[in-house]
Amino acid sequence: MNWFLNFGSQNPLGYFKLNMVTQLRETRATTELTIKWEPLPKDFQLEDEPVENTGQPLLASALRESLEISGFIQPQMLIASNFGLCATVNDQLVIKAPDWVYIPTVKEVMSNRKSYTPILEGDIPFMVMEFLSDAYGEEYSARQTYPPGRWFFYEQILQVPIYIIFDPDGGLLEYHQWENGSYKLKLPDENGRHWVEEMGLYLGTWQGTKTERTGYWLRWWGRDEHLLPWAVEQMEQDRQRIEQESQRAEQESQRAEQESRRAEQESQRAEQERQQKERLIAYLQSQGIDPNNLPPCV
Repeated sequence: MNWFLNFGSQNPLGYFKLNMVTQLRETRATTELTIKWEPLPKDFQLEDEPVENTGQPLLASALRESLEISGFIQPQMLIASNFGLCATVNDQLVIKAPDWVYIPTVKEVMSNRKSYTPILEGDIPFMVMEFLSDAYGEEYSARQTYPPGRWFFYEQILQVPIYIIFDPDGGLLEYHQWENGSYKLKLPDENGRHWVEEMGLYLGTWQGTKTERTGYWLRWWGRDEHLLPWAVEQMEQDRQRIEQESQRAEQESQRAEQESRRAEQESQRAEQERQQKERLIAYLQSQGIDPNNLPPCV
């Protein structure tokens, strides 16, 4: 408990959030749940959930962007934001739209998918993320009555292996891993990152500017701990690489030119020595001396 208090003291909201996490860590369903994975009615209309944090779309798209550029995303994967996850609990339809979700494999690849029912359509989501807003609280809700809270839905109904709660303003990243029926809060490594074995990537926070937003971001790092770049960063890296290659080519050209000049100078010296030798032979012959039978020097 002391660790939560000390960590939270660095953030005005930290103690409140982490204290809620402490209380929720052993959450269990007190009533029996009947969970079904049923398709939505064909005439069912999904309502768009309002975006509570104006930075949420930027944060979500940035997470996907670096994965796409790195070649991580495969056709059978589903990565989305504000996307309806569906389950029928005790004969009542429950839909939650996390700020970001990663599903390793879906049974059918669809370009216009509006919602997703696990088991029926593919894997259980492997990771869901929620970005805190001014109206935070639902991210920690273990409410079991209808409609169930997000925490309870992810932990007890879907049993999502990793649940991320991120505070974009303070930069606090909470990494909750599903173990033995409930979420356990995991500490980061010495670099402040979390290794996600199933993805082969690190997840951590990064502070800087992208487009019109300056602040904290969630970023991916590769197995070798290199930062997976965004498009603009990749373009800058490509520009620098092309510039370096151009400089190396210019240096090689200059070295080749220097070698050519040295070879030309050697050729000129050789020619000068040949001409000098011919003049000497001609002079000796004019004096009646055989250049090939010179008397020894005394």
